[in-house]
Amino acid sequence: MSIFIDPDAVSSLHRYKMPRKLGFGRVLAPVMFRAVCQDGCWSIGELVPYTAISLDPAAKVLHYAQSCFEGMKAYRTPDDGVALFRPEKNAARMAYSAKRLCMSPVPEPLFLDGVRTIASYCANLVPGNSGESLYLRPFLMGTQADLTVSTSASYAFYVIASPSEAYHSGNMRLWVERDDTRAVVGGTGDAKVGGNYAASLLSTGRLRERGYDQSLWLNPANRSSVDELSGMNFFAVIGDALYTPALNGSILQGITRDSLIELARDQGHQVVEGEIHINELLKQVDSGVCPEAFACGTAAIISPISVIGDAGSSYRLSKAPGPVAQSLRQALLDIQEGRTEDRYGWMQPLEAIRSS
Repeated sequence: MSIFIDPDAVSSLHRYKMPRKLGFGRVLAPVMFRAVCQDGCWSIGELVPYTAISLDPAAKVLHYAQSCFEGMKAYRTPDDGVALFRPEKNAARMAYSAKRLCMSPVPEPLFLDGVRTIASYCANLVPGNSGESLYLRPFLMGTQADLTVSTSASYAFYVIASPSEAYHSGNMRLWVERDDTRAVVGGTGDAKVGGNYAASLLSTGRLRERGYDQSLWLNPANRSSVDELSGMNFFAVIGDALYTPALNGSILQGITRDSLIELARDQGHQVVEGEIHINELLKQVDSGVCPEAFACGTAAIISPISVIGDAGSSYRLSKAPGPVAQSLRQALLDIQEGRTEDRYGWMQPLEAIRSS
């Protein structure tokens, strides 16, 4: 597909000064990519200056939550280049999420054009320290303006970018969420849609008052087995094996999760995808049979878990961070940042377009 490059976007990149303190997702690149769809027909993509989006107050995204998004990263490589990590997986997952919400999926070539264009033109904004990256946020929303409860006939696709540090540094403290559910049986738990994250906010507010960082969600069908965190997948070292909940319709199919499973098996670990019953897990943590657990996702990569809280009790992991988490995190970062051979074909090098 052809892409229109707005001269004002290039000028904004020339003028941009990177702040010293990045944080995660707080510093936004001065450009964005956009394309629109009407009745199933997509426009060409455009690189334009970052600016506010104009929406009709009756746009369906504002009333009926027709919106989905992705999270992905561009990394600085040792030759001062830029590379994307498994972008085709994000394209496929966004298409799945869009179809779940009856939205017009972004064609894969257009999706890839968007993330490649942003990463290439923002090459100067990709941080160079290990663990840092240019975080990319593609998103799709329904823009048709009427109040009927129906699917939109028009959509807008955007890609914005944020030079970022790691999402969560240090160990995490989890709280077992036994009252609320983030997803429902037959719902959108396995799609990356905004409503899933909105449903987690009440629990997050409560647990932070108790001194915890994230909710550990239970399966909505049985309320007794572990699903995931609000925005990350869950792993636990139990005995001699690495366990993670199986994909069951209420868990997001994490791209980092998939990559870590492959890396772990290649490192010689037995990986078990199945049910992890929460009461049994807490006993195993308490007895030391489960010495380490960690969460994973695009933003954080891997976050070791130090404590799991439940019903007034705290269950402490004896290894936080543990050797499995540390080894897997380093192995994945070495591939993403170009220090070791990418024999999986996960990295997609880009032609960097320097703004100065």
